[in-house]
Amino acid sequence: MTVNLVPRASRALDRAVELTGDSKTDTINRALQVYAVLEEAVSKGGEVVIRHSSGEQEVIRFV
Repeated sequence: MTVNLVPRASRALDRAVELTGDSKTDTINRALQVYAVLEEAVSKGGEVVIRHSSGEQEVIRFV
């Protein structure tokens, strides 16, 4: 399979690889699994919330 990434996605992939030390293939596989879980939660009326170390919460919206 070949994936053509827009520049923003390519930078995000590089950053994720840098943070995790995983290969690009492993990172893309994991990202797709996480995306499916998040989309399923949102499609069932849920929301995705990030709780920062400061205690602040941020709702993530997918476009």
